Amino acid sequence: MTTESTNTGSQPEQPGESATDAVSNSAAERGNLRPPDAPVLGPRPVYRPDIDKHTARAFRRPNGQSGSFSTPPAGPAEQPRHDGPELVNRPPDAVLAEAFGRPEGSSELLQRDPDADTDTAPPAGPADPWRDPDTAARMGAPAITTQQDRPLPPASRLTAREVLFGKRVAPAALAILAVVALVIGVAGGLVGRLTGDTTAALTSRKVSLEQEGASDKPQGKVAQVADAVLPSVVQIRETVGDNGAIGSGVVIDGAGYIVTNNHVISMVALDKSGKGKIQAIFNDGTKAAAQIVGRDPKTDLAVLKVDVKNLTVARMGKSSDVRVGDDVLAIGSPLGLTKTVTSGIVSALNRPMQEPSEPGDDTAGAFDAVQTDAAINHGNSGGALVDGEGRLVGLNTAIRSESGGSVGLGFAIPVDLVQRIAQTLIRDGSVHHATLGVSARTKGVENDAMSGAQVADVQADSSASKAGIAEGDVIVKVGDRDITNTEELTVAVQSRRIGETVDVQLVRDGRQVTFPVTLQSD
Repeated sequence: MTTESTNTGSQPEQPGESATDAVSNSAAERGNLRPPDAPVLGPRPVYRPDIDKHTARAFRRPNGQSGSFSTPPAGPAEQPRHDGPELVNRPPDAVLAEAFGRPEGSSELLQRDPDADTDTAPPAGPADPWRDPDTAARMGAPAITTQQDRPLPPASRLTAREVLFGKRVAPAALAILAVVALVIGVAGGLVGRLTGDTTAALTSRKVSLEQEGASDKPQGKVAQVADAVLPSVVQIRETVGDNGAIGSGVVIDGAGYIVTNNHVISMVALDKSGKGKIQAIFNDGTKAAAQIVGRDPKTDLAVLKVDVKNLTVARMGKSSDVRVGDDVLAIGSPLGLTKTVTSGIVSALNRPMQEPSEPGDDTAGAFDAVQTDAAINHGNSGGALVDGEGRLVGLNTAIRSESGGSVGLGFAIPVDLVQRIAQTLIRDGSVHHATLGVSARTKGVENDAMSGAQVADVQADSSASKAGIAEGDVIVKVGDRDITNTEELTVAVQSRRIGETVDVQLVRDGRQVTFPVTLQSD
């Protein structure tokens, strides 16, 4: 390492000037470290802490000692007892011999196999792992006999009192404990005997419950109808990816045609990914893929087709034969429970129904429904409503309930409408309906003088606009059918034929006006 000197040359000392002063002056001259008139600080005072007398007594010099260390005592130097470096704290030889010497009376050599024959040469005796590196290791006798290897001295057997209580319980106390345990045991036995007697009074091994068969029991009317119709009712499953729905259907033709509700299969019908699947599950468990033949959202009907032979076909009745009070059965798969049969009666006929549209479903069914109190729940949609003879009189479609479950208000599409729409879908694949071309307000108009459906909007070039019907008119009659609400107006128009001219009676500015209207196709 190279250092730079601050001195440019040596200067001779002036008389009366010390070397320190010379260096300080030289430094002051070179760097002007301190001005001439700067004050000179005095030496730093030495701080000596106070020492108490106890500390002084503990750490003072020994008595009679005045220097830092005492001189060693005079005398001849001790000579080492052996050659080589001097050992410090060497134990006596007797101690070393006792610790590391051979046991008394033993002639055993160190690192010698105890089983080796000492009178023979190493090759002749047993293999010695200490001398032969190729010899496998093996265990010999222990060098020191432990306490566990020594036989135990004879001792007396312990008594039960010593084992259980370690002599901490007196014999008298032990006898008392035995008596108490005996009393508790006797009391427990008595209680068990009394309980057993009480139970025995209530139970008996002599009682044998018998059952009666009814092989000759005549089959009831409901059972006969159910047996005849169940094979023609199927469960419909639709899936699109991870989404799915369950409904019911009715076989209407032996070629594999099944009629059901549009809202049962609308998810697959509206799916554009091509991943939607429809499956029909029959009464015997047979499963078959189903294809959509056609569907009609305005009546909530659809027709499917399966490739299955020997199908049981439902018998279709006529709506004109249905009477209020007739016994009916609702058959389907409510909540996924297949082959479910519920019974009831026809509560009402020609009940105007218009199903509300829901997200992901284009169904907007409107029809004169058959009302029944037979239990109908989710999953019954598309199932059969049959009369007491097993004839199809309706297709279970909707319920009204505040709780979401059946409360005895079920509605079915009448069989005449089912037959007409299904026949058209099988033949053409689609259905068209007559339309008036107006939109009515959700709630109808009702007062002391009249009730009807108020027109909210009139479509351009529609039947209504050509006939002169305007916004705000209240339609009170279509043909010979009175109109009291929006549902009745929709059903009344759809029940007419396309191209048919019908008189529409309405109220405008307090006056009743009748317009002949020629219904167009939707």
